[in-house]
Amino acid sequence: MAPRANWKGFLRLSLVTCPVALFPATSESEKVSFNQINKNTGHRIKYTRVDAETGEEVANEDIVKGYKVDTDTYIEVTKDELDNIALESTRTIDIDEFVKREEIDPRYIIRPYYLTPDGKVGHDAFAVIRETIRELDMVAIGRVVLTNREHIIALEPMEKGLVGTLLRYPYEVRSEAEYFDEIQDVKVTKDMLDLAKHIVNQKSGNFEPEKFEDHYESALVDLINQKRSGKPIIPKERPRGENVVDLMEALRQSIGSGGAAETKAPKKSAKKPRKAAAGQREMLMPIAGKKPAKETAAKKPAGKQQRKSA
Repeated sequence: MAPRANWKGFLRLSLVTCPVALFPATSESEKVSFNQINKNTGHRIKYTRVDAETGEEVANEDIVKGYKVDTDTYIEVTKDELDNIALESTRTIDIDEFVKREEIDPRYIIRPYYLTPDGKVGHDAFAVIRETIRELDMVAIGRVVLTNREHIIALEPMEKGLVGTLLRYPYEVRSEAEYFDEIQDVKVTKDMLDLAKHIVNQKSGNFEPEKFEDHYESALVDLINQKRSGKPIIPKERPRGENVVDLMEALRQSIGSGGAAETKAPKKSAKKPRKAAAGQREMLMPIAGKKPAKETAAKKPAGKQQRKSA
């Protein structure tokens, strides 16, 4: 079942308009999450809002926002005052311009959304806008009001729909000069560069997200499963870092070890990630209690196999 739309309105390119819905393209709900509890009673911790000076609990209707101007000085801003300046949504994403994808600095990217036609009408107009962007091989830049704020949104075609990515404003992006100015200017020799390039060539491939496993998430699942079954928790030894004394020798050793690994890895790499990803999902289900016991039992061997491979 598809999630509920975060926003509904219209997509407009000049005089071409169609009703659309905006859905979150990412989710954090599948990750393991924790609650804070009292270790003596096992009860959840409840937080209350109290006055920092008197220690007395404050009712919700007595809480207002304040902008800090000094140590103990705040400018009080009421909800009515904020509502008065809030941008009224036109419920329309207006496409203002088209730009090349490579011109969008990755630092400006916030989060992606899926954009689809809303309802049975407007599919023709949606397709016209989508295919126009696709044919131009560019990104459409528009504006959308979410939670009283206007955001920049970049629209790109993806299969039958559109992906809309929220972008930051310039004042939200820090200058790299604050961090890069003190980096030393180092002369990299041709020999070092050639060795490093050789390592890169050995590791070159295509980006396939399914090849990557969230090892920490898998470790969390294993930890919880072990504690549920009453098994003892044995701390693992941490690898010790070693200082690199000879950079050239380190590069040469990297080529040697990388080359040996590359000759054996390709056939396994295509299968292992898929098993890891499937095993990870299967292990999550018993904890969340989302699948029936029979289905969980049927998938249990895959989970065990995953833990051995990890």
